[in-house]
Amino acid sequence: MVIALAIGVTVPLLPSPHAVGWQLAEVFAGIALIGIGSGLYLTTGLGPGPRDGLMTGIHDRTGLPVSVVRLGLEVVVLGIGWLLGGTVGVGTALFALLIGPTVGYSLALAAHLSRPAPPVET
Repeated sequence: MVIALAIGVTVPLLPSPHAVGWQLAEVFAGIALIGIGSGLYLTTGLGPGPRDGLMTGIHDRTGLPVSVVRLGLEVVVLGIGWLLGGTVGVGTALFALLIGPTVGYSLALAAHLSRPAPPVET
């Protein structure tokens, strides 16, 4: 419900560009924001959502990097959706290929920023 509400409020406020360059800019901005948001909420310890839970579970069990696991999940889901007759456009493909590395970098950045500062010698 929260996501549907956020989309309902946000979409009318965003521009709907017709130029491909601006459309791609919105896609890349969206991927970056989702990746950063995922990195932030996954570090809170409040529990992941279903896809992120699968991602973190596979990561914990296999030791594979989060970015690789998420990339694999997204490509598999994209393929299944396409086989079932879903539409796969440029934005969908870019999301599937780029969200994994974006989440991985965001988690690494969040871990780096949350480290305590070293003690200062006086």
